Amino acid sequence: MSEGKIVVGVDIGTSKISTLIARVDEAVNVLGISEVVSKGIRKGQIVDIKAAVEAITSSLDQAERMSGYSISRVIVSMGGSHIESQNSRGVVAVAAPSSEITPNDLGRVIDAARAISLSSTREIIHVLPRNYIVDGQEGIKDPIGMTGVRLEVDTHIITANSVSLRNQEKAFSQIGIDVDGVVFSGYASSLSTLTDTEKELGVVVVDIGAGTTDVCIYVDGSVGYSVVLPIGARHITNDLAIGLRISLESAEKIKLFLSKSLEKRKAYGSEVIPETKNSDEVDIGLLGLAEEIRKVSKKTLIDGIIRPRLNEIFTFVGHEIKKSGFSGQTPSGLVISGGGARTIGAVDCAKRMLGMPVRIGVPTNIKGLIDEISDSPYAAVVGLVMYGATLETTSSLPFGISLPQFQFLRFNKIFSKAFKFIKSFMP
Repeated sequence: MSEGKIVVGVDIGTSKISTLIARVDEAVNVLGISEVVSKGIRKGQIVDIKAAVEAITSSLDQAERMSGYSISRVIVSMGGSHIESQNSRGVVAVAAPSSEITPNDLGRVIDAARAISLSSTREIIHVLPRNYIVDGQEGIKDPIGMTGVRLEVDTHIITANSVSLRNQEKAFSQIGIDVDGVVFSGYASSLSTLTDTEKELGVVVVDIGAGTTDVCIYVDGSVGYSVVLPIGARHITNDLAIGLRISLESAEKIKLFLSKSLEKRKAYGSEVIPETKNSDEVDIGLLGLAEEIRKVSKKTLIDGIIRPRLNEIFTFVGHEIKKSGFSGQTPSGLVISGGGARTIGAVDCAKRMLGMPVRIGVPTNIKGLIDEISDSPYAAVVGLVMYGATLETTSSLPFGISLPQFQFLRFNKIFSKAFKFIKSFMP
């Protein structure tokens, strides 16, 4: 096996579950990718654990077959409107007699920052340092090796509902998979789509999923505000279904068809779906809808149904930007990712409603099997792999025993279950 850490990311969304297996060195080298329709998941949270386990298992199996690698540990996304965030400051005295700051001091000051008052139903999933302060000197990104007696840190803390975390953990434990990390899906998207310059200048990341929209605001190179809005691209599909009096499946087909650029708009074969002579009407007969609709009015669909819902989404985003206190501190503008980023008119609506530069965020610094994932819907799962590459994997077995990875085999899962069973009898 060539050098590089193999990481598996699983993005659990309202409409799809994506699994990405990659070897990470200087770039993300994609070995296997799969995407299956979500079951038992609503607005980013598991509501039917049996159905969710079946969907997750199907996604993992497909990725394993493509890569030839047996999955035993994963990094998982966490979304849903239960996600909350706040900023906190920690202060400690530097322990070393020479007053030189060590990694141990960094660990202590971050622990001090995470000591916040939390409800018993909530757990911390991220403590993200924003900047360090040494003896009153602000704006320090890495204080290790510096001299000082008082060390402070400003952090951004993201919390999630304990029940949602436990349900997700239980779903993977039933499959025999260990969860190495849980990552807020909006933060994961930002890891794969943003440049360092955008983070330093200040930027807003909006990940539009099917059931929810994640918002992350970067200021001075780090996350300063995070929130999840309980509205997503599926609401657009619902609006189309109600407006045209058709099924949700047909509405989704029409939405995806309209959202493709004209030069890429193709039928489910080699024929290009033609527009009629009347430029306002589009022939959708080749989509094969159950309702047998032949022609639709673009103006009615786009201006009358899709645009009002997009306006609503970006109005909510604008309210959150003002609420964060960082309004005017994001000159890099807005980066839209997620499946909803492909909706027709999304960029124009964002520019009009928010008055800032807008671009579509796609995963960067990837290689290998990239044809499928070089698109905004895969921003989160690529970000999960990038996040996992920075983690130090710890053994979940007693006495520090670690299991080797066997390609094509599932022995590691069997051994892991056996050790867990034995461990349950240990005092």
